[in-house]
Amino acid sequence: MWDKLALILLIIGGVNWGLVGIFEFDLVAWLFGGTTAILSRAVYIVVAISAVWCISLLFRREAVALEHE
Repeated sequence: MWDKLALILLIIGGVNWGLVGIFEFDLVAWLFGGTTAILSRAVYIVVAISAVWCISLLFRREAVALEHE
């Protein structure tokens, strides 16, 4: 469950960064009142935490694959 939630949050973050890169439009900041607004910062922090969580996916999937060989 946590893995899927983290991946969903990373997708949201990735789409937001794509909008920033292509259109110079930050959807999170627009929705929550600017880049320094508490809610925007909370979203950025949660996305960052999910990115750190997903680092473990790289190692867990490989470890599971190695166990089955």
